Amino acid sequence: MPTAITSGDRKILLIAGAVLLVFTVALAILGSAPASQSGQVPSTYSAEPSGARAAYLLLQELHYKVSRWERSPMGLPQDAEDAVLVLANPWEPPTKEELKGLQRFVENGGQVVFTGGGIKAYFPEAKVIAGDPTSEWTTFSADVPSSYTVGAPKIALQTNTTWRKPDGEQLPLYGEAESPVVLSWRVGKGRILWWAAPTPLTNAGISHEGNLNFFLNAMSTSSAGEKEEMRIYWDEYFHGERTSLWSYVQKTPVAWGLMQVSILGLILVFTFSRRSGPTVLPPVVSRLAPLEFVDTLGGLYERAHAEPAVVGFVYQRFRANLSRQLRVSSSMSDTALAEAVQSRLGWKDTGLKTTLARALVASRAQKVPAAEALGLVQELEKYEEQLGLKKKIAKEKS
Repeated sequence: MPTAITSGDRKILLIAGAVLLVFTVALAILGSAPASQSGQVPSTYSAEPSGARAAYLLLQELHYKVSRWERSPMGLPQDAEDAVLVLANPWEPPTKEELKGLQRFVENGGQVVFTGGGIKAYFPEAKVIAGDPTSEWTTFSADVPSSYTVGAPKIALQTNTTWRKPDGEQLPLYGEAESPVVLSWRVGKGRILWWAAPTPLTNAGISHEGNLNFFLNAMSTSSAGEKEEMRIYWDEYFHGERTSLWSYVQKTPVAWGLMQVSILGLILVFTFSRRSGPTVLPPVVSRLAPLEFVDTLGGLYERAHAEPAVVGFVYQRFRANLSRQLRVSSSMSDTALAEAVQSRLGWKDTGLKTTLARALVASRAQKVPAAEALGLVQELEKYEEQLGLKKKIAKEKS
């Protein structure tokens, strides 16, 4: 026969239901909200106007060896002479080790296509004047003939960001000579190509002006032969994409679901253990402690004014124990008993005879003052200690 649910278990179930309801509502709110970065970052996964899915699919259709890079720059290939790394508006700052990986990639012959005003965090030698974001399209003409400007005399960008006074190693490609919007410079065996904005590779901007030709020109290096030899790594690592299973799960409702299942499992285990565990009875604590018994008995004697009886009890006990120790008759008089103590034990205290006489009188009286009765009891107990009767009493009790 099933047992009824106790009030404690009912409270636990109500609390568990409330917690699950809160998690469900939070999951519904957070899970349905669109990602704040998906519409702003030129990601190859995004089909939004500012995304880069069209450019990535175009490279695949043109049979370029293009792949998404979702690992740390430390894992980029050492042989980078025919490799291009696309960093389209990265927003996660790199670590010191990742900076070293990017620098090594370029110095070993790789080409980095970097877009946006955050290049200084990745390449500290950059000199960028970052402006406010704009939605206006601006056309820029090529400054010098170059392999990057072939078939693209003009490009369209959405930007207010410019480069500040290029030095001799930095070649302006588009925009004003003193404040270009596209620029390249050599680092070691490789090269960095900087765009002020990712417009030429976005879904909305790849078809404007000469943006398509300019984009395809940037997907090659001076040392590359056929395009089949090129390797293009489109970075998604600095867009927050990670290749681990947990990084994928974090972006889905699975993490919230696992948390709810874990909480529900803990509640079920706790409830089952409370209802099915062994029954342990609480320890029984006696309500009458030894001191309480003494206080109660003393109160009874006090209310009954039985001081003579108390004195008589202690007096008789003292005589019986002393007679037994001296091996004399218990009917011996107090005077003879005191003299036996003096003769057999060498007792020199003469007050024992007086104390026994007073105790005998008090035990037979009808009323004795409480102070006098207490004094007689204390004197008899003191003699018990001096004569060694206390130890004998304790052994008999045990």
